[in-house]
Amino acid sequence: MPVATLSRTSQVASRYAGSLYELAVDAKAVAAVEKSLGEIETMISSSADLQRLIESPVFSADEQTAAISALVTKAKLHPLVSNFLKVVAGNRRLFAVPTIISAFRDIAAEGRGEVSADVTVSQALTAAQTKELKATLKSVAGKDVTLNVSVDPSILGGLIVKMGSRQIDTSLKTKLSSLKISLKEVG
Repeated sequence: MPVATLSRTSQVASRYAGSLYELAVDAKAVAAVEKSLGEIETMISSSADLQRLIESPVFSADEQTAAISALVTKAKLHPLVSNFLKVVAGNRRLFAVPTIISAFRDIAAEGRGEVSADVTVSQALTAAQTKELKATLKSVAGKDVTLNVSVDPSILGGLIVKMGSRQIDTSLKTKLSSLKISLKEVG
């Protein structure tokens, strides 16, 4: 995706996420909205058809709105999230939903006095590992840390942590790539 497009998508996502957050604060439903957004995120990541619906420009606003309306009714999401997704679909901005969810989490974490960290691991973390990682990141950030953990077996081992503008990559895949480059330079 070109940088200009990515930047525009981030701006759109930030505006939508900020608006949703304000509505959630007014309704005293930030946690419930965040939970419903997590459910939508899971649905998107587990359904190729839903991914196609939100990413493809082939579908009209009416088709996207009808599909999202059916989905939110069946999923029984929080009413704010249901209405919000219908508005996003009507405005032909469904492509930004994953970025909106991420931006909402960041805004909600900031509202709680926390920072958000995206963590990619090769296999699911145990409760002890999660607690230790949170404590370590808290010592670095100086605030409580909310973890958004995703599992990607292709990193082979280690983890990748993105917190704000910082990224720490201790994945085995990256280390092997670096070793491969070093060996090419030697030979």
